[in-house]
Amino acid sequence: MSSLVVDLMLCGMAYVVLIYFIATLTKARIPRNRDNGDDGDGGVEDLTPPKIDLPPGVIWPADGPVKRMKEPVDA
Repeated sequence: MSSLVVDLMLCGMAYVVLIYFIATLTKARIPRNRDNGDDGDGGVEDLTPPKIDLPPGVIWPADGPVKRMKEPVDA
């Protein structure tokens, strides 16, 4: 075999070995025997919707003027 084929085979094997080590080292390590009730997402839970700053003259439909039905006048 030519030296090019040998070099390509060695590079291929080195690539496979490196990918294997990277995959095993970056795997999440979560111990299975501890159950502390933590779901793991962290942070503070905030269920209020965000306050969005609208440009001048634009309002949300819920904040718009309310149309009221006028009572009929008895004469």
